[in-house]
Amino acid sequence: MTTPVTVAQLHPRLAEFTVVDVRSPGEYAAGHIPGAHNVPLDRLDEAMPTLRAVAGRGGVAVVCASGNRSRTACERLAAEGITALTLTGGTSAWAGDGHPLDRVAGARAVWAMDRQVRLVAGGLVLAGVLADLVLPGARWISAAVGAGLAFSAVTNTCAMGNLLGRLPHNRARSAGTDLATTLAGLRG
Repeated sequence: MTTPVTVAQLHPRLAEFTVVDVRSPGEYAAGHIPGAHNVPLDRLDEAMPTLRAVAGRGGVAVVCASGNRSRTACERLAAEGITALTLTGGTSAWAGDGHPLDRVAGARAVWAMDRQVRLVAGGLVLAGVLADLVLPGARWISAAVGAGLAFSAVTNTCAMGNLLGRLPHNRARSAGTDLATTLAGLRG
């Protein structure tokens, strides 16, 4: 079962939960809820046995930047019989309420995934329109991006975000962002 929880509800009970941050390692390194463990959404299936064991020991709260990816993660966990809370508004709401974010030492700031998607999608649409001035028919690139965005909204998925999450700048390899290390910490 997926249950949304607000920052005001989670903050006083934070110690009762294992917090799982499903953003990319780069996003996580740039700022996460204190004590959160990074299990990127695209690697959730690898972590499922460990998360099942963690849930057996106590509550699980899942977070992302805005609450969208954490809701998706909670639905996948629920399908596996794992109950988890999703933080409404994500780390953005957490920081917006004045609560601190921990940062991985030496990590550089990485744009939130939704911002990266807007930049790439907007750039592709603009490129398609401009290219059409020289190469008639190139506007269909823009149409394809628009169709992809509409599909993304209807299905509440984001193929472009998944692809961008695999880029090197979103895959920071710093202490605390390696999945094997994270899973070992969750087991111990």
